[in-house]
Amino acid sequence: MPKLYEYFGLIVLFYSNEHEPVHVHGIYQDRESKAELIVVGGRVVRIRFIDVDGRLPLRGRHLADFKKLVQLRANDIVRKWIDYFVMHRAVKSEKITKTLR
Repeated sequence: MPKLYEYFGLIVLFYSNEHEPVHVHGIYQDRESKAELIVVGGRVVRIRFIDVDGRLPLRGRHLADFKKLVQLRANDIVRKWIDYFVMHRAVKSEKITKTLR
């Protein structure tokens, strides 16, 4: 379960047994949401934020932080997906300590 980012308690990660489309999970305490990145021609053309079955969804500030982080780091997330799931390389986790703008 590679952790990609930690942002003020919000954890963004892949589960090791993932499937396409490219997506990440955002977890804060007992809440979890998912972001699917729709890639066409090597470019992220859309991001869909959805609830995870059986889990309480992120809400408020934590959902807003998850959306902002995924939008700002979409290309990096796709690169890490390819590294991890296609190239079978380890991905480096990043702790973000400054507010995203």
